[in-house]
Amino acid sequence: MKICVAQTKPIKGNIQLNIENHVKFIEHAVSNKADLVVFSELSLTCYEPTIANELAIDKNDNRLDVFQKISNANRITIGVGVPTKSNNGIYISMILFQPQKEKTVYSKKYLHSDEEPYFVSGENFPILKINDTNIAFAICYEISVNKHIEEANKSRADIYIASVAKFESGIDKSIERLSEIAKNYFIPVLMSNCVGECDGQNCVGKTSVWNSQGQLVDQLNNSNEGLIIFDTDSEICLSKILN
Repeated sequence: MKICVAQTKPIKGNIQLNIENHVKFIEHAVSNKADLVVFSELSLTCYEPTIANELAIDKNDNRLDVFQKISNANRITIGVGVPTKSNNGIYISMILFQPQKEKTVYSKKYLHSDEEPYFVSGENFPILKINDTNIAFAICYEISVNKHIEEANKSRADIYIASVAKFESGIDKSIERLSEIAKNYFIPVLMSNCVGECDGQNCVGKTSVWNSQGQLVDQLNNSNEGLIIFDTDSEICLSKILN
């Protein structure tokens, strides 16, 4: 199968413009016959904890319908990041749109202490199956939690995909950690990060793919929007800078 990880530059708080930008990336993924495309943490709003409460939406918000239509028409699964409302508070979520299926929501379970004033721990799921491939997701801080990858491994994950919002201060540690996961668990690992200002700091991209030996196969730069498409059979990547 082919998996695309996207590196966008989200516009703070502007869900509609971010949706329109996402659609452009998805069109590139479709044209390259990708089966799945994943965006960075809170990609539809920008990573902005202090205003997440006012930006949070319901998973059935009709602005998201465009993703389901594209998914149905092109048999592609789409994962976008957005804060979602619950009775308990606000989740950091990835909403997944699958062809001809009900949308599913992966909500970040393991929060960084800095996030706890703004978000609540969600209920995520260990595995998403696409074309007989078991895919495990992680949202940012979760990659550092041993229990998270261990649960994915017990569920026989074939691929591990991290959706993150990483600044200069944390990107190198994350890259090292994800390479270790690939090497230790013998599975390809992909990371989607964004670029541009988030929460008063700059996110530094470097969206990456590692093969099942933990070797870096491809990586985007730290400033441009772009995408990487990874062929899981050949472990070969196609990368594009889009802006």
